[in-house]
Amino acid sequence: MSVQVPLDFRKGNSMKLFSRGKDGGPDSCVTGYWLVEIKFFFSIALLRFGNGSRESFHSHAFNAISWLLRGKLREQHTNGHTDNHKPSIVPIVTRRSTFHRVFSEGVSWVLTFRGPWSRTWREHNPSTGIDTVLANGRKVVDSSVH
Repeated sequence: MSVQVPLDFRKGNSMKLFSRGKDGGPDSCVTGYWLVEIKFFFSIALLRFGNGSRESFHSHAFNAISWLLRGKLREQHTNGHTDNHKPSIVPIVTRRSTFHRVFSEGVSWVLTFRGPWSRTWREHNPSTGIDTVLANGRKVVDSSVH
């Protein structure tokens, strides 16, 4: 069950309580269980990463502090650097500018606290060379081939 309450603070925004859904779009292997999501303010979610990853690298609409509770994650950056994450009391800090893709080795669980959303974020598909700028609701704002 999900509760969605319209808010008048910003056009098109709402508050979600106790909701479930894909995190990262329809091709994502991540399911989010949100305690609360108020995009202009903050979000708290439990994320279930299925085995594998999406192909696209991406930035974020928010800054986040997260804890890997169970499993293993491999964070691959476009510059070739890779970070391997195991459960720890030390949080994983993800900035809006972080451009990466995340691979889960088996099922992994993450508790995340996210800050306010910016208006846009980016994705890059290395197979097609397509760069996409996305906005709220994953609406395509701009797309180009590089």
